[in-house]
Formats: sequence, structure tokens, C-alpha cells
Amino acid sequence: MNKLITTVCALLFTMAAQAQHGYPYTQVPFTSVKITPNTFWGNRIKAAREVTIPLAFSKCESEGRYRNFVWAAHPSDKYDVSKFMGFSFDDTDVYKTIEGASYVLQTYPDNRLKMYIDSVLNIVAAAQEKDGYLYTARTINPKKPHSWSGDKRWVKEEVLSHELYNLGHMVDAACAHYQATGSDKFLNIARRYADCVVREVGSKSGQATVVPGHQIAEMALARLYVLTGEKKYLDEAKFFLDFRGKTSIKNMYSQSHKPVVEQDEAVGHAVRAGYMYAGMADVAALTGDSAYIKAVDAIWSNIVDKKYYITGGVGARHAGEAFGANYELPNMTAYNETCAAIAQVYLNQRMFLLHGDAKYIDCLERTLYNGVISGMSIDGGKFFYPNPLASDGKYAFNADNTKTRQPWFGCACCPSNLCRFIPSVPGYMYAVKDNNLYVNLFAGNNSDIKIGKGMVSLSESTQYPWIGDIAITIKKNNAGSFAMLVRIPGWAQNKVVPSDLYHYADKVNLGYSIEVNGEKIDVSSLENGYAKINRKWKKGDVVRIHFDMQPRLVEANNNVEADRGRVAVERGPLVYCAEWPYNDFDLFHTIMPRNPKFSVENNAQLFNGITTISAPVSVLSETSDGFVKTDVKKLTLIPYYAWNHKGAGQMEVWLNASLGGAN
Repeated sequence: MNKLITTVCALLFTMAAQAQHGYPYTQVPFTSVKITPNTFWGNRIKAAREVTIPLAFSKCESEGRYRNFVWAAHPSDKYDVSKFMGFSFDDTDVYKTIEGASYVLQTYPDNRLKMYIDSVLNIVAAAQEKDGYLYTARTINPKKPHSWSGDKRWVKEEVLSHELYNLGHMVDAACAHYQATGSDKFLNIARRYADCVVREVGSKSGQATVVPGHQIAEMALARLYVLTGEKKYLDEAKFFLDFRGKTSIKNMYSQSHKPVVEQDEAVGHAVRAGYMYAGMADVAALTGDSAYIKAVDAIWSNIVDKKYYITGGVGARHAGEAFGANYELPNMTAYNETCAAIAQVYLNQRMFLLHGDAKYIDCLERTLYNGVISGMSIDGGKFFYPNPLASDGKYAFNADNTKTRQPWFGCACCPSNLCRFIPSVPGYMYAVKDNNLYVNLFAGNNSDIKIGKGMVSLSESTQYPWIGDIAITIKKNNAGSFAMLVRIPGWAQNKVVPSDLYHYADKVNLGYSIEVNGEKIDVSSLENGYAKINRKWKKGDVVRIHFDMQPRLVEANNNVEADRGRVAVERGPLVYCAEWPYNDFDLFHTIMPRNPKFSVENNAQLFNGITTISAPVSVLSETSDGFVKTDVKKLTLIPYYAWNHKGAGQMEVWLNASLGGAN
């Protein structure tokens, strides 16, 4: 009897300990937030819905992605997979597009789209092998699979096969589809593959002891654990991380050079790295492993302190699509892959959920408004793979050796990643902890949020990022008293980033204020970057937030060689650039004064309405007799995300600066 009691007590203790693990802060799911149409993000999601996602589905048809699943359902020795399948991860284009379509269904319910997704899932399900394995690059012809796949399962996973990368995107898409539709059709497919992986990949006798060559399965399996409660998925995610640096492949490119808990610098392929660091944060939160928390904290600091572009992008080098050395941040040759920026959003969101500090959302916002959406054209139909910070109109920087936005790429990871990411943005607006509601991003929306044991309905209206005024109205509240914590962005507190990598080079001091029902709230002290308003909220209460917005000059740390003697211009969360269609002079010979007389103009006809910035600058040119002359010209700046919509030509984020200091 005593043994039984001891066993039961031990079990209860274990369950209680497990219950304590998890993120201290909870992201309000995308299913609870409806973005308002005809707003900044409403227009981006509309473009994704009307252009990007249909384009991606059509490319899945025309580029043979669906065909691969059909042929895998009827395998044959006659197929030479490498001759018609471009990459061993082509399956993920289908998964990512379904994920994005699932998110968009929340803002735009569409039965035809749901039925179309269902028809695609029929094709996917038919290709799944009896034991759950689903990887068309091998299944189409197991005797002669794709050249990256190896002669049997998992043998090339750490190099080229991408079997576990495919699993990761499948699981993420299946979880989103289930959340959006309530259908478990895709979830069941994904769980069968995940179960196959749990059985076959691990450290036990008879298992393949390998880790993902391209990370993402780690955070996907953590998500599957949270959704299903089945701990085997979390255990597998932790195995993938625990054994990194302990298998036969050890290199910095795939962050396998040493165990993850010993890593403290961001290195190697920037997308792989970002996905892995996000997965480390997931495992840290869900297991309570302090070594993981310490490691991911150190890596995050290394990025933001020394390897972070002003646009929030990462990845300095084309070679290996990789992070560079500390302070290695070239502009024209910057890689800054769109997928790497998306990975940084994932990482920063998880860092906030771990620590509750607004600095992580500051970085998320910077990356979101600059490094991510620069990768997709305003109309949603053309894309960047890299995102450089300068262009001479000649250097071909895209993955297919082009220098303009493209409607698709042979390696289509970035367009399909944007498909899934842009419609997921509603899920980044708010977070909760206990009786605290965190207002993290600012966008027009209507939301129903669970706080404590009750529900709160909010309506937010704003023209952010163009105007720094936000109104949040309480539509309904049965949660009683709770605290609303409003993020005061770093840029509004004279902080470019939460490090000394960049600083404002002017003497401007921006103000901010908050009112509730017309009465000012004391915002003189902040709690981890948030203004806290604690009260018993009632229907009709209105919170009005104001941030001063004006152009600011930014300088980089002197260790950043590429930016010495240069300045960049920001306004609110947006980084600006100078581009050739709006300036008929040589941008590389332009000098920005240290005390520019900026003017701001709302241009409703350009790119669905943007705010441009202009200022008089000096432009150097050579006379016929070899002397240098100076002319004063009007320089026009546009938001960085909108550049290259009119073809290749000169573009600069970092402008030459005059020698005089700011007043």
C-alpha cells in the first residue's frame, strides 16, 4: 500500500512539475484576432489572399509539386526523380501554402478555399506510406530517389535529404489547418509521419541517430506537443537538439559544430540557425531546462549586439547564406534572406514569451516592418530572396542571379514562406499572463481575448506605422479587473535597438502619452518596456496612445566598417532608403547634412499610400576640367520595404554624411 501511495505521489509530483513548464507568457492565437480591412496589415493580408497564395497554389500545379505526390502514390522504377524534382524539399511548398491559406481563412472565411485545400490533402494523403513516412523524393522510386536523398531513409538527413525539414513544415501547416478549420484531416497525416520519425530516429538501438540537416522540426514538434499533449513529440524535439554536435556531422554551417548548450554565437546558415534558436527557446520553456535558456539568451545577445542589420535582417554572406563575423554587415553584398528574417520573428516572439521584455518585440517589429515585408512586392506577386541595403542596379543578388523582384524562384522557399507568414501576423498582436494583457504590436483589429477566467473583446483603430495614434476600445468585458500593458517602442524611447550596435545621431527627444477616457495616465515609469494600466474595465472604455513620429538620423557602431561615416533615416518603426526613381542624381555621391531639414509627406497614390521623407542634400559631381563641384538637391526617401518596384537601379539605406556633428 505504501509503495502504491509513493508511486501515486511521485506521479502527481511529476505531473505538477510538468504543468509548471511552458512559456510564462501566452501568445493570443491568430484565431482570436481579426485584422481590419483597408489598413496597413489588412492590405498585406489581402494581397497574400488574392495574389500570393493563389500564385503559390498555381506554381504547385505548374512546377510539379502536386504531381510528385500523385506519382508517389503510384511508385515506379521508371521514374528518375532527380530529372524532374528540383529539390528534395519541394514538398514543403505545398505545406507552406496550405498553412498560409489556413491563416487567411480567419480573416476571409471562404468555403471554396477550404474545399480546395481538402482536395490537395487527398493527394498528399495518398502518397503516405503505410508506416507514415511521407517524402516523395524517395517514395516515387525508392530504387532511384532524388540524388540528395541517399539509398535509404535518414542516411543523408544531416547533409541534403531534408526529410525532417519536410516533416517540420508539414506539422506546422497541419497545426494551423486544424486551428483554423477544426478539421483533423491534415493533422492526422502529419501525426502519422511524426510517429514514424519518433519510432525510427533517436538514440536507441536500431534507430537512426541523426539530427535535422535543416532545422525546423524542433519547433514544429514542440507545437505538436502543445496541441496534442503527447510528450513523445517534445522528447523528439529535445533529442534533435541534445544530439546536435554529437553525431558524425560537425560543422558551423548547420550549427552542429558543438552541442547547442555550449553555443553562444550565431553562426552558419542564417535560416537554419534562426529556426534552431527558436526551437531551443521552445524546448527551454516546455522542459524548464536552464542550460537551454542560458544558451539562447547568449546567442540572441550576439545577434542583436553584433550581427543585426538596421532593417532587422540577418545573414551577411552569400557564401553559405550565412552569418558573418561580429560587426560584418556589408550593404550591397548583404544576403539577409527573407526566410532568415521570418526566422528572426519566430525567435524574438519566443524570447518575449520566455522573458516578457518589450525589447524582444522591438526587434520583432523592426524585422517585421523592414526585413520581412521587403521580401514581397506590394501587390503580393513578386519576391526577393536576399534583401541588400544598397544596389548599383548591376549587382545580381537574387538566388537566380537577378537584380529585381521575381514572380517565383526554382528554390521557392522564400515565396512560399511569405505565403504562410504574412497571414499569421494577427497572432503576434497580443499576449497574456495571468490577469495581464500585453499590447505588443499596433494594427487595426477586432479581437476576443481570454484573460483569466473571462473574455475581453477589443477594437483597435490606428494608421500606424504612418501615424503614431492608436485607440483601443473595450467592447465587452467579463474578466473583471485586469492590467493592460502597452509596449512603448524602443524607437520612442531614443533606443534604435537594445544594444550599442546603432544609436540616434540627432538630439531629438520624442514624446509619448496614454489617456483612458480622456484622462492622462502616468507613463513616467515602465515595466520591462510597458506602460501598465490596471483597472476594472467596462464596456466603452477607450485607451488612446500617442507616439511622436518624426524622421531620425541613425549611426552604426564604429566597429561596423561598412557604415562608418554614414547615416540612415528612420521614422517610427520604418527604415527609409533613397532610390533612383525618386531622385535623378547619383545617390552614391550624395551627402546628408548632420542637421537635415526633413519634410514629411503623405503620398496616397504610391504603394497603397505611404509617407515619404525629403531633405536638401549635397551632391558631388566632376566638372569637365576635373574639379569636384557641389550642388544642393532635394533627396526623397521611401520606406525600405517598398524599394525595387520600378526596376533595378541605385538604392542606398546608409548615406554618406557630412563631417559636422549634430546640434
